[in-house]
Amino acid sequence: MDRFRIGSRSILIATGLSLLVVGCGKPAGEATNAGESANGAEPEMQPTTDALITRARDIFKPIPVNAPSLPGNPATADKLALGKMLYFEPRLSVTHSISCESCHNIGLGGADNSPTSAGFHGQRGARNSPTVFNAVFNFAQFWDGRAKDLEEQAAGPLVNPVEMASPKEHVAQQLAALPNYRDAFARAFPNDANPVSLANAQKAIALFEATLITPNAPFDKYLRGDATALNVTQKAGLSLFMDKGCSTCHSGVNLGGTMYAKFGQIEAPDAKYLPVGDKGRGGITGNAADDYFFKVPTLRNIALTAPYFHTGSEGDLAKAVDVMARTQLGLTLSKAETDQLVAFLGTLTGDQPQIAAPQLPASDAKSPPPAP
Repeated sequence: MDRFRIGSRSILIATGLSLLVVGCGKPAGEATNAGESANGAEPEMQPTTDALITRARDIFKPIPVNAPSLPGNPATADKLALGKMLYFEPRLSVTHSISCESCHNIGLGGADNSPTSAGFHGQRGARNSPTVFNAVFNFAQFWDGRAKDLEEQAAGPLVNPVEMASPKEHVAQQLAALPNYRDAFARAFPNDANPVSLANAQKAIALFEATLITPNAPFDKYLRGDATALNVTQKAGLSLFMDKGCSTCHSGVNLGGTMYAKFGQIEAPDAKYLPVGDKGRGGITGNAADDYFFKVPTLRNIALTAPYFHTGSEGDLAKAVDVMARTQLGLTLSKAETDQLVAFLGTLTGDQPQIAAPQLPASDAKSPPPAP
């Protein structure tokens, strides 16, 4: 039986269908570094006279060790367990071969290390799959911000004809055909007369995804007051990150995910990085002023989530840094500066969620078959 904290609540999760294991920190009793907590409480920000820490605290925030609560979607052990199952459930796709985890792999930094992800019958979309880790801290979801939150985002890939390709009615029909899912939805949504629904699936998936946070990165420890958490090169990179203007867009707890920005603010990037046909936010709003604006991505765990940009067209982090400096800031970096910035970005890798794959309900002769 596992204990999980969300918001200020501690939840024990153990069901006959699945076991939710979320490693968002060190086990109780294990030795901790300065500013870390061994009992699940949020670590305190330690007093400091370090000028660089003080300056960084005005721009960035550490990732909390406990997952945030979702407005209007209270956490329960049963809902979290259901959300975990649905996240790993390939039968939500019309071919029964693609799950949320396929494109947002828990073992690959919450992404899939592919320029674009394979979907229905191997089709590929035009954009790179962003990491699901820490996505709960983003102000909107998808590169173009077309979903306001994780709950709204959860339905997009399910019904997208290039991704999981499930007709909306298929989702509830598929799940309702499996007795164990009917029971799991009833437990997760006990006050709902018709608990098996796409809307409730979205709520459960969103709640599980909100647990996929990566606290205790070296940078988080540094922000909390441990001046030894970063080495000399990494500190130089942090200084450059703020001095050069990177933090104008990449700020807050996620070092991104708080705004839209035009890709090519100063200088247009190569066409491989910015295809003319993908207008980003402008394609959603229909406003030409929004063309080529995209949600600023999080830099958390960036060392684990290559390739980069919405096109997934650059696999080298150092090259991606140079492209951003040139196109967004009008700067040409020296090799030493690039190396220092990359070193700093490496300090943004936090504790990766430790998730045991769930046991999913079995299909039987009455279950809807996959599409050919």
